[in-house]
Amino acid sequence: MKRNSQNRRDFLKAAGGMSVAAAGLFGCSESSRIFQIQGDRTGTEMTEAIIEKVKTAMLCMQRHSWEHGTAMQGMLEIGDTTNLIIMARESVQRKKSDGRLSMVGSDMNIADTGVNGPGILAAYQITGDEKYKKAAQEQYEYLKRPESKNAVGVIYHNNKSKVIFSDNMFMVAPFLARMGDYDEAMHQIEGIRNLLWNEDQKLFHHIRIQETMEFKDPSFWGGGNGWCAAAMTQVINVLPGERKTDKEKLIKYCTDVLDGCIANQLSSGLFYDKITEPNFEESTLPSMLAYTIYTAIKSGWLDSSYKIPADKMRHAVYANVDEYGLIQNASAAPLFNAPGTSPEGQAFFLMMEGAFGKLKNEV
Repeated sequence: MKRNSQNRRDFLKAAGGMSVAAAGLFGCSESSRIFQIQGDRTGTEMTEAIIEKVKTAMLCMQRHSWEHGTAMQGMLEIGDTTNLIIMARESVQRKKSDGRLSMVGSDMNIADTGVNGPGILAAYQITGDEKYKKAAQEQYEYLKRPESKNAVGVIYHNNKSKVIFSDNMFMVAPFLARMGDYDEAMHQIEGIRNLLWNEDQKLFHHIRIQETMEFKDPSFWGGGNGWCAAAMTQVINVLPGERKTDKEKLIKYCTDVLDGCIANQLSSGLFYDKITEPNFEESTLPSMLAYTIYTAIKSGWLDSSYKIPADKMRHAVYANVDEYGLIQNASAAPLFNAPGTSPEGQAFFLMMEGAFGKLKNEV
């Protein structure tokens, strides 16, 4: 999805005229100001303009460490290396002396900072600048510290309370795998799954307290399941061929959570924020799962029949993009307990579109 300068100017012009164009093509509701897709308009210039708007809106948002790292991955997926490198520079500039990247507004993050690692490694591969390689190594060493982990070596979510989040899988495992530490990546996935997986529902619980083994949040939070699905997909694709047994194990794990989520997909194409509990219909999990499915199908390890629910998810997410490029009905930052907007919702839209584009170009 890389574009030359003229194409970029064209897309920006198209984005600037969105309000007028959308009225004719997307039937924009005056009350909601949200674009509604009429028929399949994917792959059109209008779609490119919406992608540009979603990206711009994301860049305007304040971002915590995990949000910044996920936003970098959005840039990586759509091929926007210029913004990726600028964001990587900021991540390194705001690095703590202990190695944690993108540390803004909180000193309690442990796992969250790891999600910046893939973007930093990509910046190093693109630029050859040793500062990025050094920063990635320092972030890696922080995650490997014994004090960052529980008794069986699973990385804690933060240094304030000894809890394990489903989010942690995406925060640390793909980066560890990209650093070549495949054993540690697998150990984190297995450890989180052992603590949070519900075999009956084929879904992940959200938060477990280490000392008591009680669930601080027993719900099947949509975002948490999306983090896990996306994490396993990335690790599967990073593992070398000789790790066939690990790949096969993760493919089963990932397919299981996809099946658990899809079984609860609503007629709108969205999911409840707490997947099995009727609360509000949420728009981030669909992007996460669609990204996972498109990536997995392109990689050859997921049956193409999964594209049917993924396309329905993608369609539903587009229907929640407003005139400013903000994806509405996301589990809202910073508390994630009500409908609204979030940087991770914006980022996974970009990741979904990058993965969709790669798959489409192959078909």
